[in-house]
Amino acid sequence: MRRVMVLNPKGGSGKTTIATSIASLYAALRLPTVLFDHDAQGSSTRWLRVRPSAMPEIHGVAAYRQPVGVTRAWQQRLPQGTERVVVDTPAGVRAANLIDLVRKADNIVVPVLPSHIDIDAVSAFLDDLAALEPVRLGQTKVAVVANRVRTRNVVFKDLERFLRHVRFPFVTRLRDSQNYVRATERGLGIHDLDRRATRLDRDQWGPLLAWIEDRPVDIIGECEGHEPLSHEPESFPLPL
Repeated sequence: MRRVMVLNPKGGSGKTTIATSIASLYAALRLPTVLFDHDAQGSSTRWLRVRPSAMPEIHGVAAYRQPVGVTRAWQQRLPQGTERVVVDTPAGVRAANLIDLVRKADNIVVPVLPSHIDIDAVSAFLDDLAALEPVRLGQTKVAVVANRVRTRNVVFKDLERFLRHVRFPFVTRLRDSQNYVRATERGLGIHDLDRRATRLDRDQWGPLLAWIEDRPVDIIGECEGHEPLSHEPESFPLPL
């Protein structure tokens, strides 16, 4: 079983979109997948609620809720046969809680936006991560993803310079695309949408999945048998 955590204490970095995209991709690869939602806003939980029943199943755990009548361990139990766990974390993670989160992850994906405020915030956060024992010993791997990228934006050049010097791998950049908005508001991932309309977006996910799995991954080939939606699905009144 592999545990993938999307982590950045700054809000608005796109953690939920990346976490749900990873979970939906694993589901398309026919891997039994669990999505943990630790964010009090419950965005990943709402995403699962509107996910069409025809799509590959993802088991959700609303970990931000206090269980009633059961223990927390029972609430967060994994279904038998689970192969991938994806964790959506909240903003404002405190230093005291960081080590507990890191110990529960095999891979940590840190998204960073092309803005000077986000660059400064993630720089300090990466220093904190690097000092933690599971990361220092290589028990937990960390990588950085540039999110909502517009390559012609002047700030993106500053982000690229920053990422060339971070101590962790910079594995991919995800473009600022309305495809993510369309997918997220319908409980879908980018790989669940029409292949022609999302080709540029899907191509950017290969390096990230290869880093997580520690092997080259042919996403299209291994998703064979999973039929993306070829039409615009019904709209739901619960945008994230």
